[in-house]
Amino acid sequence: MARKKPATRATAKAVATTAARKKTTARKSAVGKTAVAKTTARKTLKAKARASALKARRPKQRIAVSHHREEDFKIDGLRTYARYRDLGIADATAGLARAHVIRLIGPCNPVEVAKLHYHDVEFQMVYVLKGWVKSYLEGVGDTLMKEGSSWTQPPRIRHMILDHSDDVELLEVILPADFKTVELTA
Repeated sequence: MARKKPATRATAKAVATTAARKKTTARKSAVGKTAVAKTTARKTLKAKARASALKARRPKQRIAVSHHREEDFKIDGLRTYARYRDLGIADATAGLARAHVIRLIGPCNPVEVAKLHYHDVEFQMVYVLKGWVKSYLEGVGDTLMKEGSSWTQPPRIRHMILDHSDDVELLEVILPADFKTVELTA
């Protein structure tokens, strides 16, 4: 069967242009799909590499068990007016986190405790186990925390203790285990 010839040059040109467009669109579509597939594959590989590197940097964690013993409360922490009971989390996590129970020694001396400061940490959470503590948190103001209260302190938030009960005990969890504290002068 013979192919029919277009009636005019304009018709021939239109047929040729349409065919060329179809080929170009098909080529672009194929190239686009390949580019998307390559980009997705690259992102997946990069994400896996990051996760693998992060996992490789962290030492294996071990179990930490800590039972209450009065002799474990020591005056060897950040503040001289507090006794700290280390819960063994820093050693068990190779420095990833620290957890301790803090007893603030009463009666409260505002001159000693009310010092504006911040900690260079990634995460900090405090839970009141017993008693109460009144503190100042930047952006929040003065806050009274009682037994059962908890709060987080974002990285580098300025804060200070204003007052506390004679029997206050706090559970504090901090990441990383070792961090810098900066006292601010008025």
